[in-house]
Amino acid sequence: MKKLQLLAIDTCTETCSAALLVGDEIIANSKIAPREHAQLALPMAKALLAEAGLSLSQLDAIAFGRGPGSFTGVRIGTATAQGLAYGADLPLLPMSTLQALARQGYRLSKCPLQLAAIDARMNEIYLGSYRHLDGDLVPQVSERVCPPQQWQDAITDADATYFATGSGWLAYHQQMAPLPSQVTCHEVDLFPLAEDMVYLSQFAWQRGEAVDAAEAQPVYLRDTVTWKKLPGR
Repeated sequence: MKKLQLLAIDTCTETCSAALLVGDEIIANSKIAPREHAQLALPMAKALLAEAGLSLSQLDAIAFGRGPGSFTGVRIGTATAQGLAYGADLPLLPMSTLQALARQGYRLSKCPLQLAAIDARMNEIYLGSYRHLDGDLVPQVSERVCPPQQWQDAITDADATYFATGSGWLAYHQQMAPLPSQVTCHEVDLFPLAEDMVYLSQFAWQRGEAVDAAEAQPVYLRDTVTWKKLPGR
């Protein structure tokens, strides 16, 4: 695999994070600050480039969290990455927050099968299932938004052990219980991180998934939301 220089930014959930891959080394920064992503993302990215002594023009591409996650957070991350990419004439690598969460779960557990669930609000979860293969986290089912009770639809191997991680397991633990013995669920307070995205973006680059900045699209999974007007508003 070619030694790449990649920057990743993620603002899709409560955690704002940035990471820089230079060859085999990753440097990263993150902060749980749900209402400060617009102010934090760009300075985080610039600080990492300064630490590594690199300019944007020296990068191969910029990866960003394309969702799913908070509608506002997904838009902030996409717009920030597009702005940086336009300015430096770089391609973008849209990365899944669920896949990044699964990679974090793998780092912690070394379990090859991962179930990632993010609280989608409105009594739903964003759900994905992944298998660790040659360093990459390969999707086993299509990512989806669904009621928490349907999480078992993501299990593709009834005889294997799974590691479950993400805020969905914490938010809806009663609806998702009882967990079968094959599912270990400990790291429920984790959020996706750019350091996992920048690692996984190497594989996305090799698969030819880089796109022009104008073509980069967020992935919400939930296409429509019905808002109820409060009385007196």
